Amino acid sequence: MEKINSTQNAKIKYWKKLQTKKGRKKENKYLLEGWHLVKEALMVDAKIEYLLVTNDFRYFDDIINTEIEQVEISSEVSLYLADTSTPQGIYAVVKMEENRQLTIDNLAGGWLMLDGVQDPGNIGTMVRTADAAGLTGVIFGEGSADSHHPKVLRSMQGSQFHIQLVNADLMEVATVFKENHIPLYGSELNEDARSYREIPAAANFGLIMGNEGNGMRNDLLNTTDANLYIPIKGRAESLNVAIAAGVLMFQLKA
Repeated sequence: MEKINSTQNAKIKYWKKLQTKKGRKKENKYLLEGWHLVKEALMVDAKIEYLLVTNDFRYFDDIINTEIEQVEISSEVSLYLADTSTPQGIYAVVKMEENRQLTIDNLAGGWLMLDGVQDPGNIGTMVRTADAAGLTGVIFGEGSADSHHPKVLRSMQGSQFHIQLVNADLMEVATVFKENHIPLYGSELNEDARSYREIPAAANFGLIMGNEGNGMRNDLLNTTDANLYIPIKGRAESLNVAIAAGVLMFQLKA
């Protein structure tokens, strides 16, 4: 097993660049940090290129027999690569999946669409909830946070390996939904919108959730079959976008 002790090592510098959006886009790879996420990636046979581990990694025996090339790194290198303050001593260099083009042939099921959603915690909660609700996938539209950003990866807690994540122009996706008569719903904090309880559950549908502060873009609001709101019974002005998405997903998915 190769051992690397210096943060100045060329390979380490290369892998560090995968923590940036520019680096990920150029190399079509990303860096996964922490045992829970790496274990999930191993379980689904993700395209892992390298495993980077410290010699005191707690679960070393669980990975020693894998066929994936492993590199032993020092604690100093682990801290250098980490996006957390207390790294666990394991990383995976993972090749990105090819971005799927959405057509009628692969649009079956429920789809959550993110229109400018930017907070990593919100995105992670929404992806995990989409996974729990039985949706097929989540579509990251323009202005949404990068699905491979380290904080987004951690907040998804492995659900990114259970459902499909796609980057796409939401206006183009909306057109595909409309042309194929698949219900498409928006979300709007407006009592003139339609109460979510009026919408029957269905096997196939799309649900668009908008930016935390500004909501959905007007052009998207104008493309949907209905824009939904959740009646608020208390004195709060609004629901967090991830909570609202959870309510709507479980209501809409048959």
